[in-house]
Amino acid sequence: MLTFNEHGLLPAQDFPMTFDQLRTSLLVTGPRDESPWDTHKRLTLVNNLEILVNQLWRVGIAEIFIDGSFVEDKASPGDIDGYFVADVKTLPDIVRELNSIDPYKIWNWKDRIYDRNSAKWQLPMWHRYKVELYPHVGQSSGILDEYGYEQMFPSAFRKTRDTFEPKGIVIIIK
Repeated sequence: MLTFNEHGLLPAQDFPMTFDQLRTSLLVTGPRDESPWDTHKRLTLVNNLEILVNQLWRVGIAEIFIDGSFVEDKASPGDIDGYFVADVKTLPDIVRELNSIDPYKIWNWKDRIYDRNSAKWQLPMWHRYKVELYPHVGQSSGILDEYGYEQMFPSAFRKTRDTFEPKGIVIIIK
């Protein structure tokens, strides 16, 4: 059973979950206290994530991880962040195949579109689905650790960006 720790984080471990399990988990239904919780928005994010994960599964990607504010005690997260593990040699072919599946051709990490509400340049997949999934092919994430060094995705997604506290991550499984 999922619970948040005193810092509003999942305990520092991997939580394998199917979409059915995710939809009925604390991450969608919320804590049982009196705090406000945007269950509808969280369910919409999960439904959007499922569209993208199904596309990844169709092209043979099996290792998919999600985190960010969605897996924290935050009533209304803006999106779902995550990454998937791919082979650098086949990534261009995978991206072509993903874009042939997705009707909006959102699988690209170069082009960003300015979003006035967040005042950030966001990926096409974020604009369409409010989900950002990055390929991990052994490269650094661009996220710095507490010592100023770039982290790989697995490390960067398992601690907070501000206090560097260890936190849990969800692995999406079939």
